[in-house]
Amino acid sequence: MSVTVDKKQARLQRKLEKARKKEEKYYLASQWTLMARKLGKHKLARFSLIVLGIFYFVALFGGFFAPYSLTAYDSSYKDTAPTKIHFYHDGEFIGPFVYKYAQERDPVTYQKVFVEDTSSPCRINFFVEGEEYKILGLIPSSIHLFGAENGAKVMIFGSDSLGRDMLSRIILGSQISLTIPFAGTFISFILGLVIGSISGYFGGKVDAFIQRVIEVLNSLPSIPLWMALSAAIPADIPPAQMYLMITVILSLIGWTGLARVVRGKFMSLKNEDYVLAAKLAGVSDMKIIMKHLVPGFMSYLVVSLTLGIPGMIIGETSMSFLGLGIQSPATSWGVLLKDAQNISNIANYPWRLIPLIFVVLAVLAFNFLGDGIRDAADPYK
Repeated sequence: MSVTVDKKQARLQRKLEKARKKEEKYYLASQWTLMARKLGKHKLARFSLIVLGIFYFVALFGGFFAPYSLTAYDSSYKDTAPTKIHFYHDGEFIGPFVYKYAQERDPVTYQKVFVEDTSSPCRINFFVEGEEYKILGLIPSSIHLFGAENGAKVMIFGSDSLGRDMLSRIILGSQISLTIPFAGTFISFILGLVIGSISGYFGGKVDAFIQRVIEVLNSLPSIPLWMALSAAIPADIPPAQMYLMITVILSLIGWTGLARVVRGKFMSLKNEDYVLAAKLAGVSDMKIIMKHLVPGFMSYLVVSLTLGIPGMIIGETSMSFLGLGIQSPATSWGVLLKDAQNISNIANYPWRLIPLIFVVLAVLAFNFLGDGIRDAADPYK
């Protein structure tokens, strides 16, 4: 009997010790650890993080996931509707396959229509040989996720007016539409943080000059400003340089809001006792800014960085949609949506709007993730 009591006491002691260590770990946790815990409990933010992780993973290895390259086209598959995936042929299950298309004339409208040639199924295989590409731009490879036998086409999202696969263009276009905003937001973040810090910390004429520059930039309407800056980009430059130029343009426009906020934070914090003590101790201005002031509202800066990316995505998409950004043969989601600006195209080929779904999903995911980080950074929640 005494042995059983001792075991129960030992078990209770272990539970109490475990609870004490857990409580101690909680109270000694850093601000970032507490934010990560709160963010992990935010279901919508967690789901958005998974969606964005999938988007960026597919974009990173776009050449593998895209069945065709940007330059691959087939004139016999112009404006083809999304390919139907079949599993049964003549009542027999043979796995996923497609039929080749044959073009016929509609007897009423005399327009070209695509009809499936059901005489021979073309199986869909995975990890097939295809056009060569480079993994991460470095390692040559020709393996693609899937492809059809006998030269048949698998166009899950249909094709465009040149017979190019929409799925491949969406995947490869995401490499630009998801990275330009990320890079542009990071550059804008650095500019806003540095310029706002200088304006708020030093004040006086420096502050007045910076604020007047910000007011001038904010007074300019976005689209004419994009047009003016894009006009300075030569039309015949390579896509890589165009990519860099678009990033710079978006960065030069997007830093003003963050700079204003950082200025206000610095003006309220620079007279705190710990800052005055650091000045009296002979600490340099740069060290005070980086080690004492910036960490005081770093959580807000992280939220601002996250919420700034959706605006950049819409900005890049809008520029490309208006013909001011990425140009063919390079592509982005905005370039793909440019083909959908004609009402007749949307009516006849509704799959041209599929890129819009990915734009909306990416923007919503970043917004929900930003909301989750903002709630996690709030000490009163």
